Amino acid sequence: MKKFAACLVAALMLVVAASASAGPSIDKIVKRGELIVGTSGDYPPLTAKTKSGKIIGVDIDLATLIANEMGVKLNVVQMPFNTLLPALQAGKVDMVLSCMTITSERNLKFAFVGPYFVSGQSILTTKETALNVSTLKEINKADFSLAVPLGTTSEAIAKMSLPLTKLVVAKTMDEAIQLLLAGKVKAVMSDVAACAVTVFRNRDKGLVATPPLTFEPLGIAIRQDDPLLVNWLNNVLLNAQGNGVLDDLQTKWFKNSSWMMELP
Repeated sequence: MKKFAACLVAALMLVVAASASAGPSIDKIVKRGELIVGTSGDYPPLTAKTKSGKIIGVDIDLATLIANEMGVKLNVVQMPFNTLLPALQAGKVDMVLSCMTITSERNLKFAFVGPYFVSGQSILTTKETALNVSTLKEINKADFSLAVPLGTTSEAIAKMSLPLTKLVVAKTMDEAIQLLLAGKVKAVMSDVAACAVTVFRNRDKGLVATPPLTFEPLGIAIRQDDPLLVNWLNNVLLNAQGNGVLDDLQTKWFKNSSWMMELP
């Protein structure tokens, strides 16, 4: 009986300890008075850097909403896309909002909240080499060259689904576009948003994009040690969706191009 009582007390102590640390991330953010969000700043209209150095986009507006709901300031930290998750793991940022697709591989190491937006892969070409394709299989051939940005879902999908295609990995989306315009590759693969904006920004270059060929939900990445933060963020997104805020963000950034005047 005494042994059972001792085990029961020990178990209760573990429950109390777990409860006391149920929301370490939120507590830390609120006490700090600042939400630190990592983003790449190179995928408009989700995340982009203006001429003045300000980061704008759907992701940033959503991050602002989250910070406001927490009652803290927002600190947006720009860094290369492939360094975002390592920075999150190291505790340098509280969350990542950067046009990041929720994948099973990423989800093994990080928690994801969302999706707040559904994207997909599109193939970008010049009008002279425009493609009429509905699947990735149609470009899986040795005489087809394709550029993809480093560390993105586009790179992962291309390596997995296009083993025959000549793949060129560019450091950024902008570099991938330059390879296309210079005739060094036949096409660029990226998410629908990036391709749509690229077409708009390069109207004189005669670029065209295919409809989305994949289904890719975008989410907010956080560390996996805080179920309270996951629950809280899910509720924030649920309210934003129900109140029409997410629809308003899509209208603002995808149907109104005035913000593009701020880009370099």
